[in-house]
Amino acid sequence: MPKIKLPTKSPHIDMTPMVDLFSLLLTFFMLTTSFRPQEAAKIDTPNSISDKQAPDKSIIIIEITKDNKIFFDMNRNGKTFDKNGKEVADTASHFRKTLLEKMGERYKIIFTAKEKDKFDKGASFGMPVVSLKEWLNSDNPKRKAELQIGIPTDTTDNQLNLWVRFARITNPNAEVVIKGDADADYKTVKKIIDIMQDNKVNKFNLITNLQKEEAKLEE
Repeated sequence: MPKIKLPTKSPHIDMTPMVDLFSLLLTFFMLTTSFRPQEAAKIDTPNSISDKQAPDKSIIIIEITKDNKIFFDMNRNGKTFDKNGKEVADTASHFRKTLLEKMGERYKIIFTAKEKDKFDKGASFGMPVVSLKEWLNSDNPKRKAELQIGIPTDTTDNQLNLWVRFARITNPNAEVVIKGDADADYKTVKKIIDIMQDNKVNKFNLITNLQKEEAKLEE
């Protein structure tokens, strides 16, 4: 009696659920991702051969443009520690918002909740404190750029000194980073370092471009 052969079937995988899952993940990331705002100042940093990485979180950044304007930035989040002293992630600390409140108290300027939220999500800035409200509420990019005249560092009203001082109080764990243009005046850089020392900041990082050099044998 001949054997009955059953028809063979090739395996089939239904990809429809996977496509649906991919679409859901893509939609989620598109709705929840927040992009960092464009930096206010373009800075061409000098070259160096150091390959040490600058810290990327919990930092205070002071920027110096080639025309010697001073800009300031501070990370939104930083380091926190549990009861055992172990570092834990912190995504709820709004250091920039607290910093703005302290500067507002110092200069008797009341910032609204909307203005604080904009500042909290912003990037570097460089202007006198009195111009902050107009800068935060303006929708005109040209006007916002005109207000960026640099943070005052003169002896009569050294606002950069206060920004650094209040930032250190707001987040004592923050490290200071100086990002200066290669064409910036040395006197301006020296003034920034003096302000750091006035606030007992004797250790800071300098941001440079990595320039690789090949070792050559002398003939």
